Amino acid sequence: MKLRPARASGRRALGLAAAVLTATALLPAGAAAAWPGSQDVYVSPWGNDSGSGAVWSPVRTLPRAQQLVRQRAAHLNSDLTVHVSSGTYRLDKPLELDAADSGSNGHRIVWQGSPGTVVSGGKQVNGWRPVAGRPGLYSAPAPAGLDNTRQLYVDGVRAQRASGRLPVTVKATDTGYTASADTMAHWRNPSDLELVYTSGEELWNVERNGLGQWTEPRCPVASASGTTITMAQPCWDNSTRRVMFADIPGRSVNMVGPGDLTNGRQPSYVENAFELLDTPGEWYLDRAAHTVYYLPRKGENLHWADVEMPALEKLVDGRGTAEKPIHDISFRGIQFSYATWLEPSSPEGFSEIQAGYRITGERGWATQGLCQFTPGGSCPYADWTKEPGNVSLSHGQRIEFRDTVFAHLGAAGLDLGEGAQDSSVSDSVFTDISGNGVEIGGVSKPTAAGADLTARVKVTNNHLYGMPREFTGGVPIVNGYSQDNVVSHNQIDHVAYSGISMGWGGWPDKIKQAATPNVSRNNVVSNNLIHDYMLSLDDGGGIYTQGITGPSQAEGEKVTGNVIYDQWGLGKSVYTDNGCTYETVSGNVLYHAAYANVASTHVDYRDSLGNNDPTVISGNYWEQGDPDGDKKGVITAGNHLLNNPAAAPKSIVDNAGIEPGHRSVLNRRIDGASAPQAPTRIGTFSVSGQLYATWNPTVAENGAPVQDYLLTASDGKRSVTASVSAKDFARTGYTVIPKLTDGQTYTVTVAAQNRFGVGLPSLPSAPVTAGQPGTQLAAVPTGAKALPSADAASIHWTPPKETGSTPVIGYRITVSDGRTIEVTGRDAIVSQPTQKGLTRVVDGLKSGTAYTFTIAAVTGTGVGPAVTVQTTTA
Repeated sequence: MKLRPARASGRRALGLAAAVLTATALLPAGAAAAWPGSQDVYVSPWGNDSGSGAVWSPVRTLPRAQQLVRQRAAHLNSDLTVHVSSGTYRLDKPLELDAADSGSNGHRIVWQGSPGTVVSGGKQVNGWRPVAGRPGLYSAPAPAGLDNTRQLYVDGVRAQRASGRLPVTVKATDTGYTASADTMAHWRNPSDLELVYTSGEELWNVERNGLGQWTEPRCPVASASGTTITMAQPCWDNSTRRVMFADIPGRSVNMVGPGDLTNGRQPSYVENAFELLDTPGEWYLDRAAHTVYYLPRKGENLHWADVEMPALEKLVDGRGTAEKPIHDISFRGIQFSYATWLEPSSPEGFSEIQAGYRITGERGWATQGLCQFTPGGSCPYADWTKEPGNVSLSHGQRIEFRDTVFAHLGAAGLDLGEGAQDSSVSDSVFTDISGNGVEIGGVSKPTAAGADLTARVKVTNNHLYGMPREFTGGVPIVNGYSQDNVVSHNQIDHVAYSGISMGWGGWPDKIKQAATPNVSRNNVVSNNLIHDYMLSLDDGGGIYTQGITGPSQAEGEKVTGNVIYDQWGLGKSVYTDNGCTYETVSGNVLYHAAYANVASTHVDYRDSLGNNDPTVISGNYWEQGDPDGDKKGVITAGNHLLNNPAAAPKSIVDNAGIEPGHRSVLNRRIDGASAPQAPTRIGTFSVSGQLYATWNPTVAENGAPVQDYLLTASDGKRSVTASVSAKDFARTGYTVIPKLTDGQTYTVTVAAQNRFGVGLPSLPSAPVTAGQPGTQLAAVPTGAKALPSADAASIHWTPPKETGSTPVIGYRITVSDGRTIEVTGRDAIVSQPTQKGLTRVVDGLKSGTAYTFTIAAVTGTGVGPAVTVQTTTA
């Protein structure tokens, strides 16, 4: 483990003196007089590992501090604090902890940072030079000892690995693809290429690839020769093959995602190619030449910039066991940054199932986690491979992370693995993380007991945002099988998929069997503030739960007091998915969801009575408007129709999110000061002289809100630009690019702009030709109903299956009191292809009055025929 010395070595004495003063200031009150005999350990960038570790003789590295702690840990008479002064502590191997690093005699080991304390697994990149013949492109030697990495950061801002659409068309084979030309075979280092398969719902002319709407798998290329592209194994088979039930048509034995993966084989784009290095903000590592390439963004000067490449895959690796757990350790005031994860770059790739869990291993598709459902299946069911944490602790008891930062990381941020007990994560920031944020427990031991049980873990008052950045099916907080865990008062915003994921193992209900028995009970998800979620993928929720949550309604999971709004993808505010049993959803404020506020209902296959999984939905303020009732065990009672967001109870709204005494965590913005990340999944269609465009908004705003989106339509010779404010795009879900030439074929890119500038453009949309569409209007919406309160009505309908000559861009509701309400927004667009239900609340109604509503689909061709529904307010 090494630290990079400061460039101005003559300031060393002054720095050491400052470190001593800082360390002295960190002493508890009344301890200054006793400090010569203190058991505490002091660490400073200006220390010396031959020192004693006392305040006047600090050590320099964390491993040396660890050695001193171990010498003193067994005989504590108070908490032992490792005072880590401000500075960057560069590790050349993980800080490995085991039972010997634990507290004793009821006292803790506290690793206490100062403002600016960073534990880093990165290496600086220096020696940048212009590349001859490539204006604007720079190169530098890769840092010594770094063979591979998946990330690069410039002044704390994540750069984009060079990426783009495939330059050829490809047809899938058993081993990869046959390409229309040998272009990629002539690229530099084709075996370093990575194909990415973005899923999500179909949207205008956007394809749906991947292994389900909630996934974005990645597979490396093994080789390219001529027009033959061979994909790496086992990733290719694990991403394209499934064991199918012989007696259940179309159903795979793993029961997750589509059974037919043929459509999922078309790559959305290719990443990590030198030949695609063409946009400022992109980079490429030529491993064979040990050279890094980067195209600087406007205003960046590589002679002065801090350019970091993560080298380590773990920063802290806590290896407790059931017999010898690690325990009584705190991490406070420390930032963990610049670690990578290289398994997705290996032949294993990233064959995602859900929430960062993956199918792995030779023939993993045929055996892993398939248990009793197929010969040779490994148990327990759904025991797939979890994404690792860059900070990871297994079998940790009374572990604390407080006032910490997890940023610029390449796997999951923090993994409190199976056996985590009586531990907490609080007052911390999670952002700019490739995958999951906080992982709690796991899924490999559904009936765990004793030291293997995950229990009494609290995740409170944290801000999780701007993530995941690479493995977009990841979730800020993921909880497996557990008991008595509390996820409360967190703020989660600007995330690619779901906000919180709880539980596992419910999928057997798809084959009419009971969910996997497990130990989960008494878990609470309360008072969280979740907004701007599902920005990239679909079929998720603000809070997502599946599987059995407890042995009874009283001991099942409680989802209470949360405020959840502004969902972009297709899903639910609170999603009770397969086998979700004994969940209570109560007292939440839920609005602006694309599909439903609380759903869905599943048959309870634990018996043959035909009931649904027991669920209580009560006292919520929502737009769904369902009446009170008992739908075979799904009890709906005392909910309130939310006329508009401003009508939500102030007591619930004010209590959700970070608590007042902890809100300084919201001011710790460490996601850089740069232009935003590029939007994704650009969809278009044409009418005469113009194109309609929609897209997934950016996840990473990079230090300032997105103000505008800038669009460019190009026919290869001429470009036409347009713009729309972020506010208007949120309202409509689309914009129009005018002044195009009929008969010309265009692709569209979209870039986001904040106060720091314009970010990278998106990958181009699929080509579309401008022209006069046909005249056919959309069909009539179906399934219309109106659910009234005293002064409002929740209007529901199902989008038409046939949209006519152009896609749906919205709906028009006419009210018998003379009003016309234009329904726009992302939900109106994304709900249409699979005909998922839509909801709008019409307020301003009079009590005890009969009303008639008509709903018609609006397309680029015009307004279609309407469906009519009537109701009388209470």
